[in-house]
Amino acid sequence: MRQEIEERFAIDAVDIYGLSEVIGPGVAQECVETKDHLHIWEDHFYPEVVDPVTGEVLPEGERGELVFTSLTKEAMPVVRYRTRDLTRLLPGTARVFRRMEKVTGRSDDMVILRGVNLFPTQIEEIVLCTPGVAPHFQLRLTTAGRMDSLTVRAEARPDADATAREAAARSITAAVKDGIGVSVDVEIVDPETLERSVGKIRRIVDLRDKRD
Repeated sequence: MRQEIEERFAIDAVDIYGLSEVIGPGVAQECVETKDHLHIWEDHFYPEVVDPVTGEVLPEGERGELVFTSLTKEAMPVVRYRTRDLTRLLPGTARVFRRMEKVTGRSDDMVILRGVNLFPTQIEEIVLCTPGVAPHFQLRLTTAGRMDSLTVRAEARPDADATAREAAARSITAAVKDGIGVSVDVEIVDPETLERSVGKIRRIVDLRDKRD
């Protein structure tokens, strides 16, 4: 899409990041020379990436929750403001300021399953790479006895037969186990099965027993 916009209007289209609690648009943006993630204006904002659960500051290059402290804002400064956005910090390239990777999700979407932190974006990456499956999925959390369990429900593509669906279920199960470290159940359902709200699928359905 970016390439088409640039070609049609003869412009450079760059990504920009901002949030109203800090300043609005303009906290970080790509540079036209490289367009390789977003340079943070570190003369105005001090960025950190922390563990979403413990708040521990993570080393550069590790993915976690983005935190900002304003350096020049006077009317309403922020100190270690937790954005809930998941990203990682990277060294500068065409600009000396550090870069932030494009946001991959939200920390408030995080699911803790049997001691493992899991994000819907991780499942999405797996589903998108699985043949025979459409990019529509839902995570259903339930409690069986004293153990939480997760079922990944993904819609099949219209042309996927029973064999393709079975292969997709096996592939997703193995990829989640190998890549995230948890065992899940996988259901490949018919197209248009998952309930939508204004065109969007509710990603997480938490039916777990909340009692202690």
